[in-house]
Amino acid sequence: MKKVKHVLGISGGKDSAALSIYMSKRYPSLDIEYYTCDTGKELKETYDLIGRLNSVLGKDIELYKSMDEDNSPMKNPFDHFLALYGGYLPSPTARWCTKKMKLEPFENRIGEEPTISYVGIRGDENREGYISKKENIQTIFPFRRNIWSEDVIKKVLNNSNMQQLKSYYEGLASKDVLLTSMQYVNQPISPKFTQRQKLNALLDVDLQLFNRVVFEFLKTTDYPVGKLDTFPLIENDELIVLDDVFKILEDSGVGVPAYYKPMEYEVEIDGEIKQGTYSRSRSGCFFCFYQQKIEWVWLLEQHPQLFEDAIVYEKDGYKWMEESLEDLQKPERVASIKKEHYLRMNREKARSRTGTSWQDDILQAEGEGCASCFI
Repeated sequence: MKKVKHVLGISGGKDSAALSIYMSKRYPSLDIEYYTCDTGKELKETYDLIGRLNSVLGKDIELYKSMDEDNSPMKNPFDHFLALYGGYLPSPTARWCTKKMKLEPFENRIGEEPTISYVGIRGDENREGYISKKENIQTIFPFRRNIWSEDVIKKVLNNSNMQQLKSYYEGLASKDVLLTSMQYVNQPISPKFTQRQKLNALLDVDLQLFNRVVFEFLKTTDYPVGKLDTFPLIENDELIVLDDVFKILEDSGVGVPAYYKPMEYEVEIDGEIKQGTYSRSRSGCFFCFYQQKIEWVWLLEQHPQLFEDAIVYEKDGYKWMEESLEDLQKPERVASIKKEHYLRMNREKARSRTGTSWQDDILQAEGEGCASCFI
């Protein structure tokens, strides 16, 4: 292989943890550097998970630092950048936390070195994840049927490249597969035959063949994968979904992050005491603004000191959400949030033919949030 760096970021979430185990076992020939970007405000359960991963992976997970700790009066990244932003708390519309503590330290550390970044978005998710704007960094998604990022697919399937695509298929496909493939290769992308439809059609014909075609195409570009002599992931045909992720974690001995495990709570419904369950649906800072209300209640009851710490940040008119934590922690408000959550979960259970599980909350929550923090 030519000199290309392989990296895999570990957020402390289930998917990146499972991906690191998966890659270390399935592709041991790849010299992958595992890294994390610590905000200084993660849950203890997150740090515990990273510690267990260190042992299983057989190599240290490197810390990409976002600040110079020796020259800052603040001794953790979040407080350092909060001071620089004048106390302005991050939010979904002003996500400086992701930029300053996750993305910038990653891109600064990589520099201009050709780099392949492996990201743990699963095959049952419909999101793309973070794609660096730096041309020397290429993202690969090993858990998905389509391992390539959107920018690569757009180039490969562009109508202007149809002849080039055709020549690769002619050189790589067997005769019977070639006939089937060509009906899609020769069909231009249009409103009636979209890029997604063309991609799925070619993947359905022969996934590994499509990957080999893309690999040949990338050799004509500056993408890092194209600089390799071989790339074992082009033979990948696995689709990893949520159940698989939990199995990988359990089988490895690392285990599922403790904050995902459902905890029981009591709530009064029409004069009766009912038992519900709650958990945290994501990794990330303990005060993450993407949390659902029931997750804030989980934090209040499972980590009361951290909840108090989160309240301290709400000052000068800045809050984590539209409702202040001072108001949310009031007993009547906690009871209201639990009641709303309990009733919603039971409505969804009644609508579901197969019933619901604690994993359903995770799946529902994954549509919102930051791929750099929660994977």
